[in-house]
Amino acid sequence: MNRISWDQYFMAQSHLLALRSTCTRLTVGATIVRDKRMIAGGYNGSVSGGVHCIDEGCYVIDNHCVRTIHAEMNAIIQCAKFGVPTTGAEIYVTHFPCINCCKAIIQAGIKSVIYATDYKNHPYAIELFEDADVQVRQVELEEMILDHNSQEKLDLTAELLSKLADAGVSSDEVRPLYEKASSLYSKM
Repeated sequence: MNRISWDQYFMAQSHLLALRSTCTRLTVGATIVRDKRMIAGGYNGSVSGGVHCIDEGCYVIDNHCVRTIHAEMNAIIQCAKFGVPTTGAEIYVTHFPCINCCKAIIQAGIKSVIYATDYKNHPYAIELFEDADVQVRQVELEEMILDHNSQEKLDLTAELLSKLADAGVSSDEVRPLYEKASSLYSKM
């Protein structure tokens, strides 16, 4: 049995956390890790006990939802609340951090940012990370590793498309199905 990499393991955790997000504009998850152990997790949502974007919509000022606490901040605050040190830790985030989260990550002493998706990667955030010697790298979640039947699904789809072609269905009809399947499986 092949085990998934640590990067994929922690990135999957961040994507799972993002499913708890209450912001309707973007769902983000973050996992703080030290010594290959998860020490905190966060997702973007409103203050505890407050109104959530999914309930009343986003509260947007200057094209930014001010109701939302970002995932990275929630994870860092969770560490602070429970007295868990973040110095030297890593943070896995579903999206590239904004400038404010970048500054909080640096101030928390986190030394590595691993993110899955580019999102408004601000040049100043990149500069701040470089100046603080915070290592930043992109690791996209390989979602197919989470599906133990992914190869069987790929094989079945290929077989069905082949049978359509063998049955005389025109290549003009099979090609869009093939492209749609390729697009669908590339998202996994």
